[in-house]
Amino acid sequence: MAVAILLIVVAAADLTAVLLWQPTSRSLLHDTLVVLWPLPALAGFLLAAYELFLHKRLVAEIGRISGPGIVRHLLPSEVLRTFLSTVYGADQANDDVVAGVLGGEGVRPHGGDLTISTGTTVKLRLQGIDTKTYHLMTTQRYQFRRDVPTDRFVIFATSNATLRDTISAACRYPLFELYFIPDPSLFLESVDDLLDSTKIDIDYLDHEDQPRSVQPSQIPPVEVRFDQWANYLRFFRQPMAPLGKLSPHDHLGDLRIFECDLNGIADDHVVRAIRRLTISSRTLQRTNDGFCYWQSPYPSFVDTISFDATQLAVDQSPRHEFRVMPFTFKSATAAAQWLEATDLVDLDVRSWLLPGHGVALLWREAMG
Repeated sequence: MAVAILLIVVAAADLTAVLLWQPTSRSLLHDTLVVLWPLPALAGFLLAAYELFLHKRLVAEIGRISGPGIVRHLLPSEVLRTFLSTVYGADQANDDVVAGVLGGEGVRPHGGDLTISTGTTVKLRLQGIDTKTYHLMTTQRYQFRRDVPTDRFVIFATSNATLRDTISAACRYPLFELYFIPDPSLFLESVDDLLDSTKIDIDYLDHEDQPRSVQPSQIPPVEVRFDQWANYLRFFRQPMAPLGKLSPHDHLGDLRIFECDLNGIADDHVVRAIRRLTISSRTLQRTNDGFCYWQSPYPSFVDTISFDATQLAVDQSPRHEFRVMPFTFKSATAAAQWLEATDLVDLDVRSWLLPGHGVALLWREAMG
C-alpha cells in the first residue's frame, strides 16, 4: 500500500509541475512530464485498488481452489501436526492427538496408508466355565475405507495395563488386534485359548487386483521372538512419552506377539490388499473381575455393539446384573442402570470411535 501512495504522490507532483511550469520555448523535459505523469497515477490507483479490494478475495479464491489439492498430496500426519501447532502450540503431546485421530504412527511404514474402518460391528458374548472363570468371545467386523495393502495380521496379548494403553499408538503394522487379560495368573492359559480359537475371514484383492473372499478359517499364528519386538512396537526401539524406551526383557512374562500370514487362507492366491476383515476369538477371564470391554484399534465408524451375557451364570453362580458403560463421542444408550442379562440390548453407536474409545460391560451380584 505504501508503494501505491508513493506512486500517486509522484504523479501528483509531476502533474503540478506540468501545470505550473510553462516554458517560453519548447522543452524536452516539459514534454516528457506531460506524457509520463499519467503512468505513475494509473499504476498507483491500480495498486491501491488491488491492495484494498482484490488481494483478500484473490488469496481466498486461490486457497479455495488449490488448498484442498495441496493438502491431499501431503501426509495426513503432517497436515494434522501443522494444524494442531497453530491451535495448541508446538508440543510433543500433539502426537497423541495425531495417533488418536489417524491411528498408530499416523502413516505406518509397512501399511503405506491409514487403516480406517467405515463399517464396524462388535459382538461380545460371555460363556461361564465355572464360578470363577468364563470365556470372553469376541467377534469384530471391519469394512475398510481404502484397501489395506498388507498380507499380515498381528495379535498382541498382554496382562500389563500400561502396555495395553500404549500398543495401539505404537503398533507399526496396519492390521492388528489387542487382547488384555487383567489377571496375570491366567495370562499364559488365556493366550493358549486365544490361539486355539481365533478365526479370521477376509475379503481381499489378489495379485491381479481381483476381489476374492474366504470363509472363517484358523491361521496358525507364528510367535514373534522377543528380539524382534522392536519391529512391531515403537517403544521398544525409541523413547515414547510417557514410557521412555522399554526393554523386551522386562516384559517376557506379560506380553506375547503373534503374526498370521493371511496368504494361508487365500486358496492358493496371493493376498495383495484387505478390503474387509472379521476376527472371532476367545480369551479366558476371571468372573470376579466384574467387567469386560472392547476398544477400537483403528479409527472406526461403529454401527452397533451387542452383548450376550445369558450364559455367564453356571450352577452355583450368584445371579448377576449388568450395566453398559460406553466411552465414546456419543451413543444411543439407555440411562445408566443395572439390568438382567436377558434385558441387555444392542448399543446403537452410529459414530466414529478413535483408538482409546470403546465400551465396557460391568456386572455385580444382583441386589436383593
